[in-house]
Parts: sequence; C-alpha cells; structure tokens
Amino acid sequence: MEKFWLTFGRNLGGNNMSRIGDRILSIPENVTVTTDGNVVSVKGPKGELSTEINHKLTVALDGNTLRVEREDDSVKKYHGTANANIANMIIGVTEGYEKKLEAVGVGYRFTLKGNTLVVNDGKSHTDEVEIPNDITVEVPSNTELTVKGINKQAVGDFAADIRKLRAPEPYKGKGIRYKDEYIRRKEGKKASK
Repeated sequence: MEKFWLTFGRNLGGNNMSRIGDRILSIPENVTVTTDGNVVSVKGPKGELSTEINHKLTVALDGNTLRVEREDDSVKKYHGTANANIANMIIGVTEGYEKKLEAVGVGYRFTLKGNTLVVNDGKSHTDEVEIPNDITVEVPSNTELTVKGINKQAVGDFAADIRKLRAPEPYKGKGIRYKDEYIRRKEGKKASK
C-alpha cells in the first residue's frame, strides 16, 4: 500500500501537468516579447527586462498570448518558475512594483542624499545605502520609504536589505518594517510585587 503523502497532490490523469507552467499568459498591446535561443526579453512602457530559461523549455508566441512548453518531465521543476518569471516581467514593464517601509522609534528616519539613502535607526552611526540604478526610492515623510522598480526581485531584495538594517523587535515594536506588517509582540519581564 502506498503512503498517503506519496499519492497526495499527484495528478491521477497521468499526464503530470504543471498548473502554473501550463497557464497561458496574455501580452498587453504596448508590450513586445521576443525570444533569442533560451533568452526571453520583454519590452514595455516602463523599460525592458530579460531572463534566461532552461534549454529544454520553449516559449510559444501566438498573437497576443504566450505559453511556456517543456520537452519532457525532467525540467518540470523549472516549468512553473519560467512561466511566473515571464509573467512578473510583463507586470513589471507595464505597472512596476513597489514596497513601502516605515521606521518606528524615536529618532528613526530616512533621508535621501543624491543616490544614497541615509538611515538613522538608533545606532551610534548612520547607515548609508547606495541605491541601485534600476531602483527608485521616494521618501514621502522622514519615517516612510517607498521602493519602486520594474524588476520584482530587485525591489524585494533592496527593501529586505533596508529592513535588515534594524529589523523590528518584539517588545516595543521599534525598527524598520514593511507598511502594514504585523509584528507579534512579547510581554516584557514584569516587576515582582
């Protein structure tokens, strides 16, 4: 008898389909998608992005739709990832991505100095972070920060690097956090009576 976890999630139809890998992506009118070997390039109003996919995967373009196909099941694990990456590039060149951060604590603030972000986060020194070329940083107020860009991974990585400078602590909630991020609070030691 096969164990439950071996059969759970298996497609009993026998064709081993990948739901995300097999989804058909629609290409907006103002976006052009081109392939050169295993490099897929997406160009839109906000810029141009490209990604390299596995050599056993192919991108089939049909009018304003796109489909990622695989030769065999040996590249099944890359199939969904390739489809998701192309979908993220299409969203990036049309709408873009953004992450919002906030600094919570006395004296915690963000300041822009040219192409450098200066972060005061309660340390004895200020942290100065160089802003990458493909990222735009806005400081609506001195405790709020917005990271924008067309590359989803680059926006997420830069925002995570800023948050790591002073991650929120669980007692008073001080630190740099994502906007609307829930910080699970702990109760401090109570004075004995």
